[in-house]
Amino acid sequence: MGSLWAERSSSFGTVARAYAEHRPDYAAEAIAWSLAGARRPVAEVLDLAAGTGALTGGLLAAGVAVTAVEPDAEMLGELRRRHPGVPTALGRAEAIPLADEAVDAVLVGTAYHWFDPNGALPEIARVLRPGGVLALLYNTPDESVPWVAELGRLSRSSVSTPPDDAKWQPDLTGFGSVEMAAFAHRQRRTAVSLTETVGTHSHTVVIPAEERAEVLGRVRAFLEENPATAHGEFDHPLRTRAARAVVLGPA
Repeated sequence: MGSLWAERSSSFGTVARAYAEHRPDYAAEAIAWSLAGARRPVAEVLDLAAGTGALTGGLLAAGVAVTAVEPDAEMLGELRRRHPGVPTALGRAEAIPLADEAVDAVLVGTAYHWFDPNGALPEIARVLRPGGVLALLYNTPDESVPWVAELGRLSRSSVSTPPDDAKWQPDLTGFGSVEMAAFAHRQRRTAVSLTETVGTHSHTVVIPAEERAEVLGRVRAFLEENPATAHGEFDHPLRTRAARAVVLGPA
């Protein structure tokens, strides 16, 4: 992992409160589809790299017991504030602080790209019960909508990376065949709050203050001038993309 990538991966604690307030949740249909991939009843779920709890809330609404593991103390503090009854622990995907066969499912919301798969996948397999499922969820802007595509272009900073479709074909060693699906989703926003959302993305967090102000300034100016977003609240069109695979049993 390069130094910039490592800096981006550990940058979120500096914007934890804004992250909790402005990041979207996940489509309920995507969560249900993810859990349905297990070959066992799902009662206990690990929300891995849980951040401030955007996925945690959806899992609780699905009626399962959730344990949240997150490497950043500030982010985990926000999760505990939002979901005070959820068991939590500081920990990384490469060293999960749970016992063997502790859960029926592991879900990861918009975080798998930060993992080292060589260390994380064996750990995820270890904490899953036989027939348990791993699911990776990502919220992405629906750039089939022209103004959303233009916003994506304007949001880019000097450290932005090109879109990487490889994560939609993940090589999940130790798991069965990968199934994928996508679900329409949306987040209710204003020009101000969507600008704040962009400001929680790592490629706008780690850049110098002057560049950050320039990026967020042009984002807000566009949203305040664009007819679809200029007046009060609007829906920001998203897609919740999901990949799931069942843990393999002993060879």
